[in-house]
Amino acid sequence: MIRVAFDRPERGEPGEYGGYDTSFAEMRTCRAEVIYMRGSEAVEAARLQGRAVFKVKIRKMGSAADINSDWRMRTVGTGLPDGNGPDDDLPGARYNVREVDALSDKKWVYLIVESALL
Repeated sequence: MIRVAFDRPERGEPGEYGGYDTSFAEMRTCRAEVIYMRGSEAVEAARLQGRAVFKVKIRKMGSAADINSDWRMRTVGTGLPDGNGPDDDLPGARYNVREVDALSDKKWVYLIVESALL
């Protein structure tokens, strides 16, 4: 079991070229069971980038049922201590939430997360 945090995207200031900047706000911190599922490589910007996919199980309490595929998961206590710079200063390694199953079990929420590319 490790400690993880879930961040919800929030609409920020208007961007320089239209649209809006996106920032993340921490909404939930909890313990999670993380199971490695698979790894793969993808070509991004003419380079191979490694990705890892994990199954995550968290207790269904509070805002756990609100998590959806727009959110991200971070490790707490491991990873980047100062975040990704001034625009994203929350600590920990980032993972994109791909799938959420909050219906099949009364006590648990199951997620599929993928390592985020930096």
